[in-house]
Amino acid sequence: MSGLVQSPSGSAAFARRGGAAQALAGELSGWAWMAVGALAIAGVFALLLALSRVPGMDAAPFWPIGFFYKGLVIHVVFSLVIWLTGVFAFLVTVATREASGEAPRWAPLGRIGQGIALVAFPCLLAPAFLNSAEPELTNYVPLLRHPAYDLGLLMLALGVLLPVVRLLVNLPGRRPPPLALAMALAGGVYVLALVSFGLAGALLARQGALMTDREALNWGGGHLLQFVYAIVLVTNWRILARLGLGEPAVDDAVFRRAVWMIAVFAVPGPLFYFAFEPFSDPQHDAFRFLQFGLALPTLVFAVALVRNARAALGGGPWPWRDPAFFTLAASLALFALGGVMGLLISGSDTRTPAHYHAVVTAVSVSSAGMLLTFGLDELGLEPVSARAIRWLIGLYAGGQFVASAAMFVAGGYGAARKTPSGVGALDSVAAAGMAVHGIASIVTILGGAAFVVIAIRALLRPRAIAAP
Repeated sequence: MSGLVQSPSGSAAFARRGGAAQALAGELSGWAWMAVGALAIAGVFALLLALSRVPGMDAAPFWPIGFFYKGLVIHVVFSLVIWLTGVFAFLVTVATREASGEAPRWAPLGRIGQGIALVAFPCLLAPAFLNSAEPELTNYVPLLRHPAYDLGLLMLALGVLLPVVRLLVNLPGRRPPPLALAMALAGGVYVLALVSFGLAGALLARQGALMTDREALNWGGGHLLQFVYAIVLVTNWRILARLGLGEPAVDDAVFRRAVWMIAVFAVPGPLFYFAFEPFSDPQHDAFRFLQFGLALPTLVFAVALVRNARAALGGGPWPWRDPAFFTLAASLALFALGGVMGLLISGSDTRTPAHYHAVVTAVSVSSAGMLLTFGLDELGLEPVSARAIRWLIGLYAGGQFVASAAMFVAGGYGAARKTPSGVGALDSVAAAGMAVHGIASIVTILGGAAFVVIAIRALLRPRAIAAP
């Protein structure tokens, strides 16, 4: 799949078909650029965050007042929300191509959505440099209190929604392939997340608290976005397993059941706004409990993957040199670590972000490997060196594995979450854990930066020659 000669299913062959189908091939490139560009912007803001720690920087000419927390909001939004929704939109577009053949219905919706999402970028970026914008580190979707930022979030949500709608209208009357089914279900959950954001906004507006209680606004919809990311994760695992181990490693019946289970667990989310007193502790607890539904289907599919992989290899060695398999193994390891830590969390300390970072990075690592293997093939672009992929995934995943484990240990010895370092006041074990976390995080950042550089270079390369 990663050779210079592409399969006829790749976009180079696809581009020889009708105009609507060819537009989908071009659209794929746009979503890939959006996803990778979001990580690049997040990296720039990581550097600006480092500069903002320099003593006296707040007094520098043209430097925004209180930039650190504003920059932190932008870094998180671009490195998590926009990056993963960009990957989601990329997979939705591939799924639309698979489901619709040469004549996709409502083909222009994808390009329109892509344009809207790209216009959202400056709306989300500009407020970080305005003194009037106020940062708010809400869960799931951190915010800047500024009208332009709110407009940017609305445009991003709408931009990603339109290709989802196009996929759904292309499914009736067809039995969807596994990828199309997964993305259709993820799209349905995405709609449920937007409905939850809308219900929360309407209820808060009725209470006169829409502009003051943004944590409540994001709580329900933010929880449901995690179900979208979970379906993206298992879809990436399926893709990487097929590339690195061959089709026998994937049981598509188990895959279908897993994505259906994730989607079904998300369905009650919007109903919680009617079943419980809005924004009450019982409603918050209901959303928290809902997330336990993520563990079982992902675990079932992961176990099936490992079992089938061992059978497919027939007792032979694991193909560690294959970049798709290497990425799959790294993502599975991170997800397993995060899952174990999630079961051991008690109280509110750095064990909670340790669990969350491990699981979210499992999604990001799988997405990075998917784009550099399957993604480039779908785009008809020349492959990236297997060694380069292994190195960047090793840095990215390995660094986060150590960072999360160290943060978890530090939390067990009293390190509080959402606070500056304060290492001097910590227990010696907690202090050592946070120190290791900091060093390992640098390794993770280097891996992420390497991915951005390699992905941009790959996207700029000429298209590979399509097989006749």
